Amino acid sequence: MHNMNKVKMIELPQAGDERGHLVIVEGGIDIPFEIKRAFYIYGSDRDVIRGQHANRKTEFVLINVAGTSKIKVKDGEGNEAIFCLNRPHTGVYLPTMVWKDMYDFSEDSVLLVLASEHYDSGEYIRDYKVFVEEIKKG
Repeated sequence: MHNMNKVKMIELPQAGDERGHLVIVEGGIDIPFEIKRAFYIYGSDRDVIRGQHANRKTEFVLINVAGTSKIKVKDGEGNEAIFCLNRPHTGVYLPTMVWKDMYDFSEDSVLLVLASEHYDSGEYIRDYKVFVEEIKKG
């Protein structure tokens, strides 16, 4: 089974009252891994494509905490899916070894990325042809 089947939308718990909303994100509970790294992307123009890589070891959850963006996920075998992130209490889970492109950022977009691993440039695959070759090898 390839990892495309593991990609899924996640609904995060919300609390709130007349003062506003609170979204809870706990590693190992709401997120299917312990969070070792967090970063966020903002100030990207609508025509910019971010990501454009796959990861051998790191799993991610992406949440647009403000604004909107789209995530295109490919499995290297011809299958792809597009996710629209447009609510601050939903995210998309991305397992290892899926190709990801983030794009169509709204002007006010803040895309929060939660990662299962600390940064290691060596586990990134930044060439789609290399990614496809590794998928074929299994």
